[in-house]
Amino acid sequence: MARIAGIDIPKNKRGVIGLTYIYGIGRSKAAQILDHSGISLDKKVSDWDDDELGKIRGYIQDNIKTEGELRSEVQLNIKRLMDIGCYRGQRHRKGLPVRGQKTRTNARTRKGKRKTVAGKKKATK
Repeated sequence: MARIAGIDIPKNKRGVIGLTYIYGIGRSKAAQILDHSGISLDKKVSDWDDDELGKIRGYIQDNIKTEGELRSEVQLNIKRLMDIGCYRGQRHRKGLPVRGQKTRTNARTRKGKRKTVAGKKKATK
């Protein structure tokens, strides 16, 4: 396995797909990295030699924020939203969807398991 940014990249995958295992690198960013390093997009990770691996590592380290650094930045951004008390921050604090989705029937992922609320009983005369 090739190890980049503290992540083991699977050897049996194409380079473009393998790089997406790193947090902060998607398909287009992976293609950009390989183009800059002069490596074919179709080349498998197992076919990379040490020189190519070094180029990829260097480019990612110098130009792209990944893994722990990126995760902490995202958490700081969310904390900032909560601290200033804006609408998005309030939604984060309550654990509700942040981007305008409906919550009456959906949003189970954010809201968690259903909590049943008893219906009102009719008053007897």
